[in-house]
Amino acid sequence: MLAEKIKERFGSVIAAVGNALGEESIVIAREDAIATLRALRDESRFSFNMLSDLTAVDWLERTPRFDIVYNLNSLTHGHRLRVKVQIGGGDEAWMPTAIELWKAADWLERECYDMFGIIFRGHPDLRRILLYDSFEGHPLRKDYPYQRRQPIVPETDAVINPVRSSR
Repeated sequence: MLAEKIKERFGSVIAAVGNALGEESIVIAREDAIATLRALRDESRFSFNMLSDLTAVDWLERTPRFDIVYNLNSLTHGHRLRVKVQIGGGDEAWMPTAIELWKAADWLERECYDMFGIIFRGHPDLRRILLYDSFEGHPLRKDYPYQRRQPIVPETDAVINPVRSSR
């Protein structure tokens, strides 16, 4: 029911509405994403004031290749919504940052960048967060060579000699 109210409010901006196992979702285009997410956060009838997760799904054989997935919660109304944005691979694997909407997007976007290689344009500190700087590739991509050997990194004491980012 919530997704239908959203479709009624946003009209053609909503490319698709879904409901899987009681979890409602919508699909929007990248160019409409930030404005739509802002409205979902700010309008009192929706009040999605919490970004509980942001991730990606790699559909290697599909065009567009990736789904960027925002899991939103309204603490005011007690409802949830999954917002998906489909983006391509290669030079098209980018998304505008959502940090100005939810501060939680900071580390979540960095994780998505680290694991999938998706660029979040406008992010103030987009660098690896889970893997070390010299790690090659993005391990959650479906075409990542899982038996690949990575460069060996010398062990350091992070308290005495903290490792600084190369960026």
